[in-house]
Amino acid sequence: ELISSLRSRLQTLWEERELVLSEARECAERGEELEAMVQDVCKPNEFERYMMFIGDLEKVVSLLLCLSSRLARVQNAMRRIDGNTDAEEKQSLNERHKLLSRQREDAKDLKENLDRRERVVSGILAKYLTDQQLQDYRRFVQVKTSLLIEQKDLEEQIKFFEEQLENLEKSIP
Repeated sequence: ELISSLRSRLQTLWEERELVLSEARECAERGEELEAMVQDVCKPNEFERYMMFIGDLEKVVSLLLCLSSRLARVQNAMRRIDGNTDAEEKQSLNERHKLLSRQREDAKDLKENLDRRERVVSGILAKYLTDQQLQDYRRFVQVKTSLLIEQKDLEEQIKFFEEQLENLEKSIP
């Protein structure tokens, strides 16, 4: 019964992932249309700033999500530490936790820098685009970010349930 429930939940998650991937493809198409429009109206150096911002947006958001996910896994492992855990493993977890915490703080700094760059890019685009086009740009940035977060969350859930299912199937003779 539990295996059936896990398989059903996984199926639902896979379907959700397909929907999110479909939305991501639509978002990418909107991004390409926006890119062409920005290239047509902006100066080359302004267009380059726009492209660097859009490229870095995905990288920085993905980095933050990855580091947060890894940090959460280490924190979960640290909560499972008990009297039977050897000192070397405790030390290793503590070191990984410190390293990941520092890396996440650095990534947060990158995100703050990216937010400042987004304001600069918005200011540039405001000179050339209509209010509606500027809203479309802002919605694109917001949707792109949301989809990245949603994709990462679904991947984590799928991985978790696949591991649970695998462990459960191995435990049954």
